[in-house]
Amino acid sequence: MTIPLSAEMAVLERAASAPMLEQVTGWSAVNSGSRNLPGLARMADLLADAFSVLPGEIALHDPAPVETISTAGTAEPVEHGRNLHLVVRPDAPVQLLLTGHMDTVFGPDHSFQTPSRRADGTLNGPGVADMKGGLALMLAALRAVEASPLASRLGYEVVINSDEEVGSPGSAPLLARAARGKAAALTYEPALPDGTLAGARPGSGNFSIVIEGRAAHAGRNPEEGRNAIVAAADLVLRLARAAGPRLSVNPAKIDGGGPNNVVPAHAIVRVNMRPFTPEEEVRARAHLDAAVAMVAAEHQLRIHVHGGFGRPPKPLDPAAQRLFGLVRRCGAELGLDIAWRATGGVCDGNNIAAQGVPVVDTMGARGGAIHSAEEFLIVESLPERAKLSALVLLRLAEGGRP
Repeated sequence: MTIPLSAEMAVLERAASAPMLEQVTGWSAVNSGSRNLPGLARMADLLADAFSVLPGEIALHDPAPVETISTAGTAEPVEHGRNLHLVVRPDAPVQLLLTGHMDTVFGPDHSFQTPSRRADGTLNGPGVADMKGGLALMLAALRAVEASPLASRLGYEVVINSDEEVGSPGSAPLLARAARGKAAALTYEPALPDGTLAGARPGSGNFSIVIEGRAAHAGRNPEEGRNAIVAAADLVLRLARAAGPRLSVNPAKIDGGGPNNVVPAHAIVRVNMRPFTPEEEVRARAHLDAAVAMVAAEHQLRIHVHGGFGRPPKPLDPAAQRLFGLVRRCGAELGLDIAWRATGGVCDGNNIAAQGVPVVDTMGARGGAIHSAEEFLIVESLPERAKLSALVLLRLAEGGRP
């Protein structure tokens, strides 16, 4: 099914004329750092109100339980905010998933709190590109498509989570459920300033490795101790040796130790591993397990591994290539040259792709310097990218699959 060109143009103009800049500026002024639960609650309410203009059922879901390993080596619960979930026409012939996140990396004590326009016309502010700009243009595109003759063919779920910047531990089950059976997915991470999209992504695993040694006097009987710090250093060096072109390994922190006259009985190694393929993920985990076993045996102590690969690798498979091709063709119709390239970053697109769903995960606004106080949004990219999303949605509604 296709619609007249005049109807298509009306959808695109409706998307472009939405009050996106006003929304982004207001949302950016609300601190929604990943650990700021009151700020996230405020942001969730604002988004629920904004997205209520769409048909369907909207809800704010509590996160799944999550634990973290403290500096004492014990598992402790960590709280996250609620996650927005919208379901529209679940029985329509074409089913899609659109996702974004409301959290930022800037906590309430960070100096970067207020959005402002720069002399070059860009908007500087916390989360303006990553990704409150993306949320505004997602809403603009969906609202415009709802006014089109194709709306009845299109069903979709929207998930806006509160913990993406910390790996989506509390929202991962919701994302997985929402992704299943979808023809395609769009995620609204920011594009690069020139409009380039992220293609293939590595996976990401975060591990907290607890080492239990034995305390002793450093002068009187050190031989009776089992030095957890020495074992931690040995483990870090072994893990680092696994790094290669298709796997990055970043031992980030060692917690533990104590007075100079005590053999330390406790240490925790924090490490991130990023495999570029599923095969590299298997190799990385095997290397970690082997290194842990060898260090435990050689140093005669106990080691417990917590964590895992929360973001699976996202290769650019044939289905994803077809979806990228559709986005490129839609861009060409709008006079945009859409390109993409592999990146070392990870996002919820990794988790969606793991469900067998093709995803383009940088459909958001153009911007840059994210995760810094220099973060900026290219304002003219809001209507530009809203039109791109609207046209992609129309093409998917017409054709069913990319």
